[in-house]
Amino acid sequence: MATINIGIPEADRVKIAESLKKLLADTYTLYLQTHNFHWNVTGPQFRDLHLMFEEQYNELALAVDDIAERIRSLDVFAPGTYKEFSKLSSVQEVDGIPTSKEMVDILTKGHETIVQSCRDVLKFSQPADDESTIALASDRMRVHEKTAWMLRAMNK
Repeated sequence: MATINIGIPEADRVKIAESLKKLLADTYTLYLQTHNFHWNVTGPQFRDLHLMFEEQYNELALAVDDIAERIRSLDVFAPGTYKEFSKLSSVQEVDGIPTSKEMVDILTKGHETIVQSCRDVLKFSQPADDESTIALASDRMRVHEKTAWMLRAMNK
């Protein structure tokens, strides 16, 4: 394979990719959680939450691919197993089926956790002038901040 020369030193690419791996694991974990809640939500807000969760897990599924492909474009292999994701993820998983109110609270915390993961990615990508990763992390952060806000509004 040819040597990668995209203007980012290897040590920086590896640091950036490691932070992206955590973002990928967080995103995938939240995707699974959101999909689970979509399938299992009940209660008076069923239709609204069922549809909202579907929109959210579809968006997360696309994000997972973008993040993994960014890791690969930095010439680092992306994690892709539950085992790897569980080691890397900061998103808290839950047992059983929570109430619809609890689901909203859990997903809110998950999106807020991912915002923090995006900030960690920025800590490594900004000093390396990695504009592609900066843009990805900033875009993801904006999506998760907005989603967390919308979820918080559901339980007020």
